[in-house]
Amino acid sequence: MASENAGLLTNKTALAYVGLVLTPLFWAGNAVVARGTVEQIPPLSMSFWRWVIALVILLPLGLPGLWRHRMVIVQHIGSMLALATFSVGAFNSLLYFAAVSTTATNIALINATIPIFVALLAWLLLGDRTRPVQVLGIALAVLGILVVISRGDIHVLTGLDAQPGDLIMVAAVFSWGLFSVLLRRQAVPLPALTFLTTQILLGTLVILPFYLVDLVFFSGGFDVSGSTALPLIYFAIFPGILAYGFWNHGVHRIGPARAAIFMYLTPVYATVLASVFLNESLGLFHVLGGVLILTGLVLATRVGRRAPAYLRSE
Repeated sequence: MASENAGLLTNKTALAYVGLVLTPLFWAGNAVVARGTVEQIPPLSMSFWRWVIALVILLPLGLPGLWRHRMVIVQHIGSMLALATFSVGAFNSLLYFAAVSTTATNIALINATIPIFVALLAWLLLGDRTRPVQVLGIALAVLGILVVISRGDIHVLTGLDAQPGDLIMVAAVFSWGLFSVLLRRQAVPLPALTFLTTQILLGTLVILPFYLVDLVFFSGGFDVSGSTALPLIYFAIFPGILAYGFWNHGVHRIGPARAAIFMYLTPVYATVLASVFLNESLGLFHVLGGVLILTGLVLATRVGRRAPAYLRSE
């Protein structure tokens, strides 16, 4: 019996590692697929219908929890709405807007700095203690972002000639940082599935009026076909539901500090996928910026620091 239990635990741990390897692949795919389809699907349509599909998939499983914990949800509706706005609503919509005018590689590199923004905002807003080595890590990661945004040319920054998409992506990462800080300050006592379902439901409602304005006055929506439906299904299932589940399971099995290391795979995956499917070339500034960002991440998220709340539904 003991050997069977040990074998079962080993299998669960192995599955956790497999899930943690796949999760950054799904996140990288989010940027690459968005960049490849943003001319066919407007950003707000992409964000809105992605979450509608995810909600349709989740509701049969999450609805009992919503009903069972309805009083908790009502009591914390303000906090839940704020959390949904910064995560499901703003973060993903901004990421898709960024895909209009920057590369998938840039999106992934800037997106990789989420833990840095979480640490910085936790220090500024929550008064978290930050060790000197973490300050150095934050500084290096910020420098790496500037290298990516400037494309290695200081005149891009001084001349305010940065790509709009890069700046929008910085705003997206900042939005997720605010979500993470609020999640710590205004923790809502809900099971994971109920919390996720509520967040997607509220976030979809937040996006709805912006989507309708965009649909009527600006983009006009998109034509439904295999080339537009499949990306939306991918967004809903892989970087959404599966990545969230795999990530949470991995954190539970091996701990947040070890799981955080797998986040470093996201820009690596994105660079390869963007090169293969979008013919994006890797510049020297990508390499230099990536090295600075990843070095900063290693220093700022060292084992021993309480892991930030950046569990995501990208």
